[in-house]
Amino acid sequence: MSDRLLTASLRAAPWGSAVAQIMAAALAAVDPARATTAALQRAGDWLIAGDCRYDLRAFDRVWLIGAGKAGAAMAQAAAAALGDRLSGGVVVVKDDGAPLPVIPGVTLLQAAHPTPDERSVAAGQQIAALLAQAGERDLVIALISGGGSALLNLPVAGVTLADIQLLTVELLACGAPIGAINTLRKHLDQLKGGGLARMAAPATLVALILSDVVGNPLEVIASGPTVADPTTFADALAVLDQYALRERCPPAILAYLTAGMRGERPETLKPGDPAGANVQHVLIGSNAQAAQAALAAAQTLGFNAMLLTTYLEGEAREVGKVLAGIAREIATSGHPLARPACIIAGGETTVTLRGTGLGGRNQELALSAALALEGLAHDVAVIALATDGGDGPTDAAGAVATGATVARARAQGLDPLDHLARNDAYPFFAALDDLLRPGPTGTNVNDLAFVVVA
Repeated sequence: MSDRLLTASLRAAPWGSAVAQIMAAALAAVDPARATTAALQRAGDWLIAGDCRYDLRAFDRVWLIGAGKAGAAMAQAAAAALGDRLSGGVVVVKDDGAPLPVIPGVTLLQAAHPTPDERSVAAGQQIAALLAQAGERDLVIALISGGGSALLNLPVAGVTLADIQLLTVELLACGAPIGAINTLRKHLDQLKGGGLARMAAPATLVALILSDVVGNPLEVIASGPTVADPTTFADALAVLDQYALRERCPPAILAYLTAGMRGERPETLKPGDPAGANVQHVLIGSNAQAAQAALAAAQTLGFNAMLLTTYLEGEAREVGKVLAGIAREIATSGHPLARPACIIAGGETTVTLRGTGLGGRNQELALSAALALEGLAHDVAVIALATDGGDGPTDAAGAVATGATVARARAQGLDPLDHLARNDAYPFFAALDDLLRPGPTGTNVNDLAFVVVA
C-alpha cells in the first residue's frame, strides 16, 4: 500500500517513503475485515459480538444485511464467523469498479455514491423484503459503514428518487456538514433514522458499525438506520432554511416535511420506542484508530509526532491555511515540535462550491495549504488523505502540498489562485503528479491530514 501512496514530491524527498508508510499504517489499522473479525466471533453455539454473547440455539435463522463502502470486506469476515449458521443476506456497496468477492449465501449489490441511483432503491427494496421475513426467533447482523446513506434508499411515499437526487446535489454543493445532510435524509427514507431497526423488529438485531463521522455519533453514521433518532421534522426544515434551500427543494420533499411537522407523517424511531429495545451496537472502527496508528508509525520512523485532533472540521480551504500555519511555525521556531516533525489531524472538512472545477475536499485543503506554504522549502508539507481512497468525484484520495508546490506550478504555467477559486484542485495536482491515488481502500473512517517538517 505504501508504494501506491507515493507522489512526485514524496518520491523526491528523503522523508517521502516514511510518510507513505505512516499513511499506509493508518489505513491498515482500520481494515474492515480485521475489525469485523475482532468484533464478531463464534465459539461453537455461541456468537460473541462486542461485549455480548448470543446462544445460536435460540435462533432459527441468522441473516446478514449491510450498506456502506466497507460492506464487502465486512460481509466476508462476518460470513466466515457465522459459518453454517448463516441463512442468507443482502449487502450493498459502492460501485467503484473493483470486482466483488463471492460470498456463499450473501447477495452483494452495487450502487452509486455520493448521489443515489436506481440501484440504491433496488437494494433498499431487497433488504426490506428480507427483513419482512424476520421473526422473534431470528438474529439479524447489520454491517454499517460510511456511504450507507447514498447506497441504501427506500424513499417515503410521495417522494421519488429524482427528488432525493436533486436534494443531495444541492446539499453537497452548499457545504452542509454530514449531520445536517443526514437529518434531512432520515426524514425522507423508510430505512434511515432507525427505520431498519423498526423493520427488523421483533428479531434480535446486532449492528457492527465502522464510523465515518467526526465524534462517532451512531445516529448520524449512514443516517443511523439501526439507531433511535433525536432529530425531528422541524430540524429537517431548519436545515433547508439554514442553507437557503427551500426554493430549490423539490416540492414533494417540502410538502412531506411540512406535513410531518404538522404530525401528519410518522416520525423517525425515537429513544424509548420498543422497536429499538432489542438492538445492540458495536463500534468496530473509527478515525481515532487510524490516527493513533499513524502516530505510532511516525514515532517508530523517527519523527517527533503529535496527534492534534480527530475533530477537524470546517471549510477545507480555511483548514488548509490553519495547517499550513502550523507547518510554518514549526519550520521557523521549532514549536510545538522540533524537526523532524509530524503532526496528525483527523476529521472531515466541507467545500462550498463556487466554481465548476474538479476536485474534492482533501485536494482543496492541500491547494489552499500550498498557497500558504509558498516560499518555504520542499521539506515542509501538508498532506490530506481520504481514507476510503476517493475524494469527491475523482480517482484521487487527496494531495501533497509542499513549500515548493506553488513555484513548481507557476513554472508550468498553472495559476493556483485561479484553480482554488474554481474548486479545480484535481487538474492542478495532476499536472504536478502530486495526487494521492491509492485506489479504493475498502474502508472509510473520514480523512487524515499530516503536517510534516523534515
